[in-house]
Amino acid sequence: MLPFVPESARKILDVGCGAAGFSGTLKKLRPVEVWGVELNKSASEVARGRIDKVFHAPFGPELDLPRNYFDVICFNDVLEHFADPGSVLRHAKTLLAPEGCIVASIPNFRFFDNMVKIIVRKSARYVHEGIMDRAHLRIFTKSSIALLFDEAEMAVERVEGINSQYVSNKFAFFNVLTLGWISDMRFLQFAVVAKSKPHNLVQKK
Repeated sequence: MLPFVPESARKILDVGCGAAGFSGTLKKLRPVEVWGVELNKSASEVARGRIDKVFHAPFGPELDLPRNYFDVICFNDVLEHFADPGSVLRHAKTLLAPEGCIVASIPNFRFFDNMVKIIVRKSARYVHEGIMDRAHLRIFTKSSIALLFDEAEMAVERVEGINSQYVSNKFAFFNVLTLGWISDMRFLQFAVVAKSKPHNLVQKK
């Protein structure tokens, strides 16, 4: 996800930062100020040694974070853990600087292996990690990701499939055969970069 964070960003908030593996790398590679929010206590304690400030608390309006401050707010495999990710994005917008953006990675429910389990094996069993993580409260496809950000009055500037698992000739053949209908199914996740819509566009809507 590092290439999706604009080089110009200097103040970054990493929601669900874990032990700050991602945000700590940003801190090492770029001249940035990085804050994190993390629910897991032990992970947050590790993160405190890697980035500038860490909150061991749920992300939401109750958390004392500065408004209009961050150039980037990251949600790496996090939004699917919220019951209402739309309200999370709307709150995050209030914390962004005027030209700030949201950077997120979101699991792809239409991932090929997942569809095989559901359609062929007739199984939708929740597990401890991955797309069917039992902690996921929401599921997303490429189109529903676009809808999520649109309903939060954010304009998606970039969306790309990441962690491609299928590059074989067989997959390419079936993708051509279905006129590209399964092209999105090769990706484990989608990476998204989005900004607040201009007020005039929001009013027109």
